[in-house]
Amino acid sequence: MAIVRSVTSEKIINGIKVKTSELAIVSENNYSTNGEYAIVVKSVDNCVIKLNSETTDRIKIKAMTSVLIVPDKNRIDEYWDEIQIEKGACIELVQIHANWYILSSDGVKLW
Repeated sequence: MAIVRSVTSEKIINGIKVKTSELAIVSENNYSTNGEYAIVVKSVDNCVIKLNSETTDRIKIKAMTSVLIVPDKNRIDEYWDEIQIEKGACIELVQIHANWYILSSDGVKLW
């Protein structure tokens, strides 16, 4: 299991300076976002991604495996407690006033 990150950068998120990377490849069963622009999840059967509202305000997630996305507080689109995406899917989420919203999603992939 591993996390591969791009070059370190600093961002201001929710008024807090966050040391992060723009891109990350996640190969772990559990991961909490940390201000990345985008993450690719691969090389594990299942992964739970926790949306950390303290360090992240916008994230793109590309799933190369089954991924469960869970907010740290409130709901996604004010309706869902979690979102399940499958291999090949991609979703972009943004945090606005402590709520997570889906900005775009390419939907279900059929093979």
